[in-house]
Amino acid sequence: MALTDVHVKNAKPRTTPYKLADGKGLSLLINPNGSKWWRFRFTFDGKEKMMSLGVYPDVSLRSARERRDEARAQVAHGNNPSQQRQADKIARADNFQAAAEEFLEQQAKSLAPITISKSRWLLSLLYPHIGDRPIGRITGPELLTALKKIEARGTHESVHRAKQKAGEVFRYCIPSGRCERDVTTDLRGALAKVVTAHRPALTKPNEVGELLRAIDGFQGQPTTLAALKLLPLTCVRPGELRQAQWNEFDLDVAMWEVPAPRMKMRKPHVVPLSKQAIGILRELSQLTGDGRLVFPAISSAARPISENTINGALRRLGYDTKTQMCAHGFRATFSSLTNELGWSADVIEAALAHQDENKVRRIYNRADHMAARKMLMQSWADYLDKLRTGDAVRVKRKIG
Repeated sequence: MALTDVHVKNAKPRTTPYKLADGKGLSLLINPNGSKWWRFRFTFDGKEKMMSLGVYPDVSLRSARERRDEARAQVAHGNNPSQQRQADKIARADNFQAAAEEFLEQQAKSLAPITISKSRWLLSLLYPHIGDRPIGRITGPELLTALKKIEARGTHESVHRAKQKAGEVFRYCIPSGRCERDVTTDLRGALAKVVTAHRPALTKPNEVGELLRAIDGFQGQPTTLAALKLLPLTCVRPGELRQAQWNEFDLDVAMWEVPAPRMKMRKPHVVPLSKQAIGILRELSQLTGDGRLVFPAISSAARPISENTINGALRRLGYDTKTQMCAHGFRATFSSLTNELGWSADVIEAALAHQDENKVRRIYNRADHMAARKMLMQSWADYLDKLRTGDAVRVKRKIG
């Protein structure tokens, strides 16, 4: 008798594997561990063969029958369904989308999740056009056609970034023989140029002072206010701050270690904490210290505040986050003013967790200028206090 959904659902495991037959070669194998596998038995070239059709409940009884019927049709046309499935699998592995996803999986081992997410979105713009094409057969003109369709939507910056990511995928596939060259090199100058718009940031001392005074008068959630105050004091990326956890901080030694998975370059970053930052954190710990997150969302303590929380607060303070000041802009403010104040560029770059392109110098500076960075962050916090009161003085460089 043919199986029913109830039979399949209620089939219990036994001490040894056993099968329930459905008909026309389809059966359900129930293993002692409780897993249920659909199997299809067929004869090809005079030999009996078996192939898997998936696992229940991921593959329902109805779906298993459809897969069986498709396999039977292939046998009737003289094709081995097992070999055809393997060939289809290989073909899928060689197409652009599969290669891109494999590339992203490799990149995820060394880059932050947010970076991978952005890369996946850029590549996904190309999937509808060349996703199922064998990557080794994609030509420059074919890729250009796909890019032009994206460009036609007005996303000029995104199309250039998508082209760049596609080039990385092509280069990734060259060693494995899936393609011979990076065809994006044929498209130089083929797309409309984009004028790069940097993230808006305040870089004039008097304007920064006005912002700090505005922050002090912020009327909103205490956690949002604390984030607004800590961002300029720590100079980390907004995502690194909003996802901070209390176990990452040692307030007694004035250090915060941001774990590698949250950093853009997937390397841990230690942030020296000024006295002002520690004061804010100690006060905040009275509100959120019993939980895991330093900045929990209002709706759920299990999630951090959203990406738009700080930018939203800046807008409430009257700042246009597209043209005047955004959350990420605090890093540019720090870089600009500390350079003007005479601090060492190497120390500033280390404070911003920027990786030195010079490998030899990167090894030499493996201590990340920690002593100098401690001095810098305290001096910077003191300078911000001066800007806030309108009594800013030039902070002399401590370390060359």
